[in-house]
Amino acid sequence: MTLGTNSASRETSNSLRNAVRRIVEASWFTSFITLIIIANAITLGAATYDNLPPALHAAFALFDQFVIVVFVLEIMLKFFAYRWGFFRRGWNVFDLFIVGVVLVPGAAGFTVLRALRVLRVLRLISVVPMMRRIVEALFNAIPGMGAICAVLALMVYVGSVMATTLYGQTNPDLFGSLPVSALTLFQVITMDGWRGEILRPVMDAGHPYAWIFFLVFIVLASFAVLNLFMALIVEALNDDVEEALEEATDDLREGQVEAHAERAELVQLIGVMRSEIGELRSAVRDLRGDIARSQGQQ
Repeated sequence: MTLGTNSASRETSNSLRNAVRRIVEASWFTSFITLIIIANAITLGAATYDNLPPALHAAFALFDQFVIVVFVLEIMLKFFAYRWGFFRRGWNVFDLFIVGVVLVPGAAGFTVLRALRVLRVLRLISVVPMMRRIVEALFNAIPGMGAICAVLALMVYVGSVMATTLYGQTNPDLFGSLPVSALTLFQVITMDGWRGEILRPVMDAGHPYAWIFFLVFIVLASFAVLNLFMALIVEALNDDVEEALEEATDDLREGQVEAHAERAELVQLIGVMRSEIGELRSAVRDLRGDIARSQGQQ
């Protein structure tokens, strides 16, 4: 009796868990969470304006509490549906961290923690598949980025030594030491006002051909190396898309195999049913014959 009760309870729990899983994986549920995140992003931005009516600020605060409740319920539903498998998916851990930030006791009393509420907008990344794919591609490109960063650091170091040697005496504010030269060359890489703030003072200080050094450095460091970053990210994104396509193809093939197996089982079942129907017809004919013979004897 106890075993039967436990078995029934386990089946009920599994069916309920499967129902909750279908809910959290449904497209309408994802769309609802996405809409909540976008609305919360708008209200968080609007709440930064001090000239809004107090009633509107109160409405924003009330909606903010509603959003927190929705996010907590979502995480509870997912944890119930997946149990400890919830933590196997990195995006679930990311969502848990984002929501947990605003649940820290006393968060409302600290300006920094209150400002971290806007991190909830980042949950949009975990909800929208394309954003999620881009972030995953960035993480996949990190090993290659490390090598490119090492090359860029080496180029900046070599350029800093050369610039300090060539222009350190005449322009000590820009190239007076190795760290200062590295910071100046980093500004050159970003091309933020480098002509007027760096190149022009160096040339006016008695180095009319300094533009050659900076031009070569920009071509190598900015155009070549930074474009390698872009190429690496694009390659990682393409690999991620190809992997997603392969997974979709595998799922389609598995679905076709399952459909073929179900069709074969259905054909076999139809054959068995036809055989049983034939036997039933034969039995009915025999029964009719027996009835006719018994009536003839009477």
